[in-house]
Amino acid sequence: MVRRVLGLTTGRIAVTVLALIALLALLGPLIAPQDPLATSDNTLAGTSAAHWLGTDYLGRDVLSRLLDGSRVSVLGSLEVALTALVVGTVPGILSVYLGRTFEWITLRITDTLVALPFLLFAVAVIALLGNGLTQAMLVTGVLVSPLFYRVSRAATLAVARSPYVEAALIAGASVGWVARRHVWAKVLPPIAVALAQTVGVGFVIVSSLTFLGIGVQPPDPTWGGLLASDLGYLSHRPWAPVVPALLIMITVWAANLLADAIRDVSGEAGHDLLDRRRARTPRPAPDDPADPAATADPAPAGGAR
Repeated sequence: MVRRVLGLTTGRIAVTVLALIALLALLGPLIAPQDPLATSDNTLAGTSAAHWLGTDYLGRDVLSRLLDGSRVSVLGSLEVALTALVVGTVPGILSVYLGRTFEWITLRITDTLVALPFLLFAVAVIALLGNGLTQAMLVTGVLVSPLFYRVSRAATLAVARSPYVEAALIAGASVGWVARRHVWAKVLPPIAVALAQTVGVGFVIVSSLTFLGIGVQPPDPTWGGLLASDLGYLSHRPWAPVVPALLIMITVWAANLLADAIRDVSGEAGHDLLDRRRARTPRPAPDDPADPAATADPAPAGGAR
């Protein structure tokens, strides 16, 4: 699947952008030109050689805060996606095999999570557990998990009654073995699409919560927190929210582009795409005069005398 995704132009663009964002999250705090928490008297300054993106209302270097906050934003979105993946996929696959009682319970829990008001529930749980990034992302991941539950359940139902799966169960194979050996390969492509989409959704959620001051304690920088602090001083620095907003938009766009690329190369659509590519690939005819092998004289059967 990886080769097929990289074979698409959209897949290469998405992977490149996401790799750059991951590299920024990994090296951003290390390459920040100044201390992102250090204040100064030079408040709300414009761009200069010392401050490429200016300073905020406390005189802190905006570029340093943007680079340092990239790690929190990226890790937060990954925590949301991975939590939703584990919480939603495992019950979604097992609900097909563990009987109607387990299926009914998991379906009702999923319906409840979908019906919960997201922001209010997240704020309430964080108020009980404490205002920390881990707590906020775990709660958010659980609330997003119904997407993975439905995707994995639908994909599992599509193969659960296949002859080879029924034969494995009749032969005495355990549900776990069947899921690992037969079901997972069929369920993986739609889950990969949902995971890529959830990474983009996670960025929006993390940015929204940190914009409201939820999940990260000030003065720790985040992309959403930078947006919130800049909005109060638009009369002095009207261009300030552009850079963090662009970073969030580009990351979400790349995640959705990757999800589209995975969907294009998986399943029947992927086979059709490969067939079309093979059909467009020119192949020289055996008797083509332009082919050197076709025009070469055959060697005598008995050799030269």
